[in-house]
Amino acid sequence: MGRIIPLHRLTIFSIANPPNISFNFDEGAAFLVNKPNGWSSYKAVTHLRKCIDLRKVGHAGTLDPMATGALILCCGKATRTIRQIQKLPKTYKAEVTFGTSTLSYDAETETANRLPFDHITPEKIKNKLDKHFSGKIMQTPPMYSALKHNGKPLYKFARKGEEVERKAREITIYSSRLKEYDSPKAELIIRCSKGTYIRSIAHELGLKLNSAAHLSGLERTAIGSFKNEDALTIDDLNLIFGLKMMD
Repeated sequence: MGRIIPLHRLTIFSIANPPNISFNFDEGAAFLVNKPNGWSSYKAVTHLRKCIDLRKVGHAGTLDPMATGALILCCGKATRTIRQIQKLPKTYKAEVTFGTSTLSYDAETETANRLPFDHITPEKIKNKLDKHFSGKIMQTPPMYSALKHNGKPLYKFARKGEEVERKAREITIYSSRLKEYDSPKAELIIRCSKGTYIRSIAHELGLKLNSAAHLSGLERTAIGSFKNEDALTIDDLNLIFGLKMMD
């Protein structure tokens, strides 16, 4: 086991510090990447492996395929730094649609329930955020997640209509605020700890407001001090490394 590179000494490639193809990536570096909609985090890992011709690449925090935004990919010896990065607070811009819930709590599955939402106001949303989604809270992971039960991802049970008992886990929501409400859609800004499921917050917020809700859009805008506006796009990587866009 080699020495872990401290986060403050880690080379992090971004728009302001683009990678040079002559860099020795096996010695360790990280890429701040803007993950596109429809890409899994693993697909981003696979693409970077192709770019830098190195197998040893991993991501420091999963983003669901429907989500976009900041994803940090570590390569070479920097893969040992992944746990340090995972501990950093994450900031999200979340679009929540009231009136309908889904099995996966996001827009990836069919509608599960429809309930009235005309009674929901910005003031009521703010009140519930302050009361129920602030500070240290307990959150039960959704069935549609990659967490494993007996070595099998929960979403595989969910797709068969099976329910598995899950233990609630303590998470921290450092801040949650309503940025905009244009019924039935609300835009929330949430800064939270590792392991937080934003789609669970969307689902539970709907319940607290005596309605239904699901996560209809998500962007991770920051990982600690690393902001998505500074992230390299897949097109940037393709241009730098001379690759064609993956299908």
